[in-house]
Amino acid sequence: GEDGGPMDIVGATLAGAAMRAGLIDEYALVTYPVLVGGGTPFFTALDSWVNLNLVETRTFPGGVVLTRYQTRR
Repeated sequence: GEDGGPMDIVGATLAGAAMRAGLIDEYALVTYPVLVGGGTPFFTALDSWVNLNLVETRTFPGGVVLTRYQTRR
């Protein structure tokens, strides 16, 4: 927002652009126990590695897992 506070980005295209620009401080990934094919890759080719620190892991009913990572700068 205008105050410089946190902003959530959802969607592979916008998130990929923000990743390449080095604008992401934290990643929150939700993994569902289902395999599907096709679609837009969420993590597109990057110019360099993005080093992350795991800050939280939560497991929900049905096997859904939330993992949060902070970007290591």
